[in-house]
Amino acid sequence: MIKATYSDKPIVIDILCDSFDTNKSVNYVVKQDKNRKQRIRNLMDYSFEVCYMFGEVLLSEDKKACALVLFPDRKKTSLKSILLDAKLATSCIGISRISKVMNRDSKIKSFYPANPVYYLWFIGVNSEFKRKGIGSALLSDIVKESNSMQRPIYLETSMTDNISFYKKFGFEVYNELDFGHTLFLLKKDFRNN
Repeated sequence: MIKATYSDKPIVIDILCDSFDTNKSVNYVVKQDKNRKQRIRNLMDYSFEVCYMFGEVLLSEDKKACALVLFPDRKKTSLKSILLDAKLATSCIGISRISKVMNRDSKIKSFYPANPVYYLWFIGVNSEFKRKGIGSALLSDIVKESNSMQRPIYLETSMTDNISFYKKFGFEVYNELDFGHTLFLLKKDFRNN
């Protein structure tokens, strides 16, 4: 696993757009219109920027898989973060849908512990290289890193196929939320190797 540089941004965005095109949770956030694919791209651009400032952007050694990690306790409000949020609202979510998406995020965050977490926002693999162990190797490195930081990993998935993948790494489903689709909330304590 390597830390992405800012010049890796196009690679990361391409991998995530490909990986999350049909994701129910992403498509819940993104306004569904003729610009849907560009809106997903805008979401991934936003997510890259936020994680680059307040977390980590990680790549597999071969740059075929990536992960966006956020440390919520490090997130600070700045002019740049405000501008990013405004851009997300207008270019991705749609002004009329902001409260719906903010309510969703608030419900999810209400289940996080008070102590610092390792939030795995997105993890994806280039579709040409899926099922070759690249994503598993990246997630294994992420688990090791969270253990060394002594932070539990939290994530969500709306894709039921992903649950067995995460369970192989010791994640447990600790809650489910209904947003017209089921969003599974998963966690892995850093003590559970």
